[in-house]
Formats: sequence, C-alpha cells, structure tokens
Amino acid sequence: MSNDDVLRIHGPREAALPLVLDSPHSGTRMPADFGAALPESDLRDGEDCFIDELYLPATERGIPLLAAQFPRTYLDPNRHAGDIDTDLLDAPWPDALVPSGKARIGKSLVWRTLDDGRPIYNRKLTVQELRQRIARCHAPYHQALQDLLQAAHARHGQVFHINCHSMNAVSGAMGEGGAGQPRADMVLGDRDGTTCAPAFTAFVRDTLAARGYDVKVNDPFKGVELVRAYANPAAGFHSLQLEVNKRLYMDQGRLQKHAGFGRLQADLMALLDALAAYIASR
Repeated sequence: MSNDDVLRIHGPREAALPLVLDSPHSGTRMPADFGAALPESDLRDGEDCFIDELYLPATERGIPLLAAQFPRTYLDPNRHAGDIDTDLLDAPWPDALVPSGKARIGKSLVWRTLDDGRPIYNRKLTVQELRQRIARCHAPYHQALQDLLQAAHARHGQVFHINCHSMNAVSGAMGEGGAGQPRADMVLGDRDGTTCAPAFTAFVRDTLAARGYDVKVNDPFKGVELVRAYANPAAGFHSLQLEVNKRLYMDQGRLQKHAGFGRLQADLMALLDALAAYIASR
C-alpha cells in the first residue's frame, strides 16, 4: 500500500486557525491482502460514508483535514495499537495488550464482525498480518494527526481537534447501547469531560442545537483513541468527537447522498466559522 492508499491530508499542513479535523473511517480503498469472506459492498458497513467530503470546504478556511483511505473494517485507526481481539488470531499476541472493551462487539483494532453480527473472516488472522496492518496504516495515520496537532499548537499556542464521524440511524445487533436504538441527530464525545475544556463541548452542543439539531453528549459514544491519545486540555490540546446521523445526509441502503447533504455541510461549516470566532475571543 502506498501512502496515498493510507491517508490524505487535505488543505494546509500548518493550520491558519487553531483547528484540525480528522476523518478516520471514510476510507474506501480495499487492500489486496484484506482476505475477508464478505463482498466489498458489505465491508463498507463500518464506513463513515462521505464524512471527508462533508468537511472538505473547511480546507478553504485554512483548516487541515486528515482522512484515512483504507476501510475501517480492515483496521480501525480509532483504536490503540494494542487493542487486539485475541479471538481473531491463530496464535497468542506477543506484544502488550491494551483492551478498550470493544472486542465484546467485535470492533477492536481489526474488526471481527459487522454491525449486524456477521463474521468478516472465515479464518483466523496471523500475528504477522496484524503487525503489518499496524505498521502500514495505524502508525502513519496517528503520526500524521500528531504532526498536524503539534504544528497548530506551535503556531497558535492551542489547538482544537474535531474527530469527525457518522453513525447509523438505528443501532445494529453489535451496536453500542444494544440493537434497535434510534440515534440522535448528533452525538459529541469528550470522554466524560476529560479530552477538552467543558466550555468547548458546550459551545459546539449549543451551536448545533441552535440550528435545530438534537444533540447528545457522551451518549452513547464517548470518544475512543483518537480523542484520548493526544488530548491535554491543561496544555491547550482539546479533542472532541462529533458523530452525525447518516439519515441527515444519505440513503443508508443505497450508500448515496440525498438532498440533506448540502444543508448539513453548510451547517457544519457554520459551526467551524462560529468556532473560529469563539477561539479568537478566548
């Protein structure tokens, strides 16, 4: 896999504003060594469809957008490199394990099942396979995000990071909170107030609510590795996960955008403009 198959940085490498965006789950390039037992269309189950495209106009504002190119079902960069589902392996994992608890729903670093519970593989994976995926995909993605955050912080003295996601309208069999749970329009995750200043979360919530959206905080998504790993609010590193409901902008059955895409994109850009003013006033 070439670097272009792993990640892409849209916009400037040095943020004109102390804002950095990343989309870890919008990748569609299926690696040749995936070896899954399901068709490619099914492997897009975990994809945050069009999220990179939704946020792309942010680059015109001088805000960098990091986007993974590989699919989430191949490797999830929003996990610690040690978050290994040992049930997926044909041998014991020789390195340190850092479980997040996501293995219970088959969604650790490398997914074992789709959201509906179907197994992705009809075989066990080798330790070498996982190590190669970590080296080729996980490590470069995390390094790229860390570089963007450090550059923005060095230039502005602080940085506000939004980890951009989408969620299914209703939870599946292996979804957080159990099957059949309808989702809010948007869910913000700051790991119970630990990854950013509470005022930042409150500002985003209130701004989106003022535009007519039903917004929840840390329910059911609190944020995982990409908001945890590089957050340090006391030192000016603020990370917030933002989940948008797919029904707002796409037909989930067809995996196609619908008429709501334009309105949502405009509202997200209005949020970023409001954030720029909010940050400038601090």
